[in-house]
Amino acid sequence: MAAGRALFRLVRFWSRRWAPEVAQRLDEDAPRTATVQNLYVVEAVHSAAPRGEVTVADVARQLGLDRSVASRMIADAVRDGYVRRQTSAEDARRARLSLTAEGEAFLAVSHAHQEQVFEALVAHWPAEDRRRFASYLDRLAREVLDS
Repeated sequence: MAAGRALFRLVRFWSRRWAPEVAQRLDEDAPRTATVQNLYVVEAVHSAAPRGEVTVADVARQLGLDRSVASRMIADAVRDGYVRRQTSAEDARRARLSLTAEGEAFLAVSHAHQEQVFEALVAHWPAEDRRRFASYLDRLAREVLDS
């Protein structure tokens, strides 16, 4: 079985495609701030939120970047209205990040697009195979990302 190779081929293929597609799929009236960079920050803040307060370090970890780069990206997302930056209740030296209503809407568009892409890719599979594969993908993501 070449599952590892297949996994990495898919990761390489999709890693640079989903965010630009989401940004491009927004209707023509979408703000110019609906960028790939802002989408990455919104996704990172959302993904880190279940662990408690979201910090710059959390976003940097989610995106695989150093803190200074993540901080600049966050500053842009704050400026563009997708992320709120407040003083941490746990440590006044840190910033607490959360999504604004605009950030939540951008995230919803992203997630809807991801589901549409998945459904299109496996539409020709039997329903049980689609359900089982989706379950396994979800399980793998939780085990890898939530540890």
